[in-house]
Amino acid sequence: MTLSTKQKNPAMTESANGSRVRRVRHELKRRELTVVSVESITPHMRRVTLTGDSLEDFISASFDDHVKLFFPTGGDAPAMRDYTPREYSNADRRLVIEFAQHGDGPAAEWSAQAQPGQTLAIGGPRGSFIIPTDYQWHLLAGDETALPAIARRLEELPAGARTIVLLNVDAADRRELKTQAAVELHWLDSNEALLDAARALSLPAGEGYAWCAGEALTMATLRKILVDEKGHDRHAIRAAAYWKRGAASHHENLE
Repeated sequence: MTLSTKQKNPAMTESANGSRVRRVRHELKRRELTVVSVESITPHMRRVTLTGDSLEDFISASFDDHVKLFFPTGGDAPAMRDYTPREYSNADRRLVIEFAQHGDGPAAEWSAQAQPGQTLAIGGPRGSFIIPTDYQWHLLAGDETALPAIARRLEELPAGARTIVLLNVDAADRRELKTQAAVELHWLDSNEALLDAARALSLPAGEGYAWCAGEALTMATLRKILVDEKGHDRHAIRAAAYWKRGAASHHENLE
């Protein structure tokens, strides 16, 4: 069974910073889902497939969308974390989420023990940040928390699209990334190596877009390298902090 990342027409749209990127807003909806399958695709990455009739009208219009996952804690309030919809199918009522097994937070703990038949509530996405695929070049950079979004983006880029990928991922968790794009892929061993690789880059000529996600300080530094040091258009970059050292449940868009 093939799962797709195709989306329906968005309800509302607006441009972002006068660029070709569009912000799309969706009706916020909570969905109660059931685990169908769980797979360890690498030593530290678990793929969980969920199902439920409420996925009939689920919308994820961008590769870096986020759904809110509600993990039971045994208390009155669940623990909430943001995750990327890796794949979904309205017709099959299926949604795939990939979990990086780093640390001992509620998401890592839940996904480590998840089994078919268990339930999980999700909310959103609240909106999407749609980046056109027809830029002359693309830069994708991040760590293992950004890998699901980067993998999804690579699958949707058109054949021959010039793409540079900088990924800080442990050697054991590196895997084939399917794409028809023309990709220059750099596997890196640390955030410091990722920043060094960015400094060493000669950005291609023409209109390009940079997308970066990972640890807060690293992504802030990477954005500064690309915009301040390399002169990349500040309206043609999206940098996000998917996590922050010493903080729980941190998610922030870096401007």
